[in-house]
Amino acid sequence: MPAARESLLDAACTALTHRPWSAVRMVDVAASAGVSRQTLYNEFGSKDGLARALVRREADGYLAGVERALAGSAEACARLTAAAEWTAAAARDNPLVRALLTGCWTERLPNPPLTAVASTSTVPAQRRADGPLPAPRDFVRKVRDRAATALAEPDASPADTAELLRACELVVRLALSCVAAPPGEGGMEELVRAVLPRHLV
Repeated sequence: MPAARESLLDAACTALTHRPWSAVRMVDVAASAGVSRQTLYNEFGSKDGLARALVRREADGYLAGVERALAGSAEACARLTAAAEWTAAAARDNPLVRALLTGCWTERLPNPPLTAVASTSTVPAQRRADGPLPAPRDFVRKVRDRAATALAEPDASPADTAELLRACELVVRLALSCVAAPPGEGGMEELVRAVLPRHLV
């Protein structure tokens, strides 16, 4: 039932733009998605299960956007700039992504525990979201590692690899700082260039 699942998550996301999560009702989410309330409960188990699945989907969508940004150009600086710009834009445009990246959850958002939860749901394990959810430090590590992998040269020395990892982590942390204080036009590229090793600029 992947189509119904996506429709339900879309409906929950839309509901969240109009009211705080505490006021989002399961019956309204089901009706908006065009399925029965029982289908919603069969798919997610509970409102908490729906919240975890929604947060997991937004986290996965953000990381997929990072992958696209890193694949978009041949030049290292351009790829890292694109990933940093995507991070800032995704956090600006999506309150759930902003909360995931910063750890600042408001009362309007679902705030599921980041640790794994025991599940009594009959939903198949590959569709449940009861595993641990990423914390901000997890995103720093994941994006840093993906960027370093995308930019690594096959014959790089351990020192070059360590330098690349440090530079990629600095870029990720700069991007997160830009969520709170966006740079001016073209400012992201200048910030990225400032922290990259000379051979990557």
